[in-house]
Amino acid sequence: MFELLNQRPELAELLRQELDDVTSIFEEQLTSDIPAVSELCVHINRYRGKMLRPTLLLVSSLGCNTTYLKDKKGLTKKHRIVAAVTEMIHMATLVHDDVLDLAQMRRNGPTINEQNGNQTAVMFGDYLISNAFHLCSKAGDPSINLRLGDVTNTLCEGELIQLSHRDDVTISEETYFQIISKKTASLIGACCELGAILAGAPDNVVKAMWQFGCSLGIAFQIRDDLLDLMGEQELLGKHPGKDMDAGEFTLPLIDYFGHTPESQQAPMMAHLRSGDAVAVRSELLASRSVDRSMERAAAFVQNAKDQLDVLDDSDARLLLSEIADQVIVRTS
Repeated sequence: MFELLNQRPELAELLRQELDDVTSIFEEQLTSDIPAVSELCVHINRYRGKMLRPTLLLVSSLGCNTTYLKDKKGLTKKHRIVAAVTEMIHMATLVHDDVLDLAQMRRNGPTINEQNGNQTAVMFGDYLISNAFHLCSKAGDPSINLRLGDVTNTLCEGELIQLSHRDDVTISEETYFQIISKKTASLIGACCELGAILAGAPDNVVKAMWQFGCSLGIAFQIRDDLLDLMGEQELLGKHPGKDMDAGEFTLPLIDYFGHTPESQQAPMMAHLRSGDAVAVRSELLASRSVDRSMERAAAFVQNAKDQLDVLDDSDARLLLSEIADQVIVRTS
């Protein structure tokens, strides 16, 4: 992410310091003198990647209130606490998702369920959620607890809808977008929304930042689903084809079945039944389903960028726009 900041050294330095502080808060919250718990807390540190959600919260605040950067005072501890909470919630969803998907690898290392078993992973995911809301209470703002409580409820609803449609080749685009709006976009949207709220932005700006994050989150998940089908393990840091193995049919496959005559669907159905990921890729590439899915993702990115018109010109606004563009060209 910091390669996007090469021309903005002041913003880059501020964000590095803020994210370092967020990481310290995250790690301090998960410090335990119980060896079995401490080992898991060390393990989960490997799950952190670019810290997209905390970054979006911080940059949204900077974009909504440019005095933070002009005054060179940085953001507040409340910002950092809430940013750490969003990352902790995200980590919990990854741990639980790995259990549900029987995933063995994440970021080129064993998942917690692979290394310690499903029971430990489920309880540790719960432990992360519990710690997230314990940490959130330290921000001293019950409205933030309530907002993030709404989000975690929504995340669970999305997962339950997805589970109810496993192995459902007839799943509709409407249901797919409902799932990813709840599972992915709701938390990313809330990060941008909370960044605006913490910056003291007016209601119209808060609403626009929520929409920015939601559209960005949908585009992010479409790209993620494409990478799961078409990406390489070395870049992904996990086994590709995870969704297909779990019986989860994502936009490229939904598009394929929506545009391919039923009389020509038998080969793809056979590949899916046998779990032949290479053959599935070939069928998708022979169609326009990958291209059409990318076009849908690009449209959501554009919608996200359009929401930024409510912000004053600043390096933070430009960075938000660049992050949106990066979402659909990333390779991991």
